[in-house]
Amino acid sequence: MEFTTREDIEAPLEQVFAQATNFEQIERQIMRRSIDVRRTSEGGAGTARGMSWQATFGFRGKTRTTDVTLTEYDPPNALSYHAVSGGLEIVTQIDFVALSRSRTRVGMKVELLPKTLSARLMVQSMKLGKSGIEKRFRVKMAEYAKELEDRLKRAS
Repeated sequence: MEFTTREDIEAPLEQVFAQATNFEQIERQIMRRSIDVRRTSEGGAGTARGMSWQATFGFRGKTRTTDVTLTEYDPPNALSYHAVSGGLEIVTQIDFVALSRSRTRVGMKVELLPKTLSARLMVQSMKLGKSGIEKRFRVKMAEYAKELEDRLKRAS
């Protein structure tokens, strides 16, 4: 199952990419949502392909753990993540395109790949409500784009 969306942000490509790869800030935002996240990759604070995190959160009454790895890092054009949670693999591709000097389009594609029977059943049940999930996905992406745009305007 696949979800896609794109948003235009009133900011230069390099600034948008820098915000999207400010992992310390992203980690803090995730923690504010009651998700325990910790970096599991070796090395310093630099950004590189192969960085990884482990997130622990509650979902449907159970504690879940997800391992996330940065699989593609192509500044300032693209990012790609691979996440594994139980029998479900999630591949996220984020593309950045400069529309002008001060406008950037961010495209996001999330693909769910079930690897076990229980994951297949979960994805199948999600397909029944796909339009609602897609709508929430687009709304969250639009909110994030607006927040990022506002943050960049305040910094200028």
